[in-house]
Amino acid sequence: MSTLKIKKGDTVKVIAGKDCNTEGKVISVDAKNGKVVVEGVNMVTKHAKPSQANPNGGIIQKEAPIDISNVMLVFKGKATRVGFKMDGDKKVRFAKATGEVID
Repeated sequence: MSTLKIKKGDTVKVIAGKDCNTEGKVISVDAKNGKVVVEGVNMVTKHAKPSQANPNGGIIQKEAPIDISNVMLVFKGKATRVGFKMDGDKKVRFAKATGEVID
């Protein structure tokens, strides 16, 4: 499995699906299944039974995972593809639109 180009905490733009052109922060990344959960994107309605954490239960809105291929990293306000290169002896991500190192 190759290294994923999107990490937790990145700002991404949705490029496909019902939430197309929506930007949000990545909450979690599932590398095994190639899915990401983005803040405020792909909201689903879930019926929850009363529990210790949620004593009333009821209907709650939460984010569902979307495929990692449907999001693009936003770097300096612009959606860009991501590449990898060696910076000395360290592997770093860089924005293909500008060529700048991301982290």
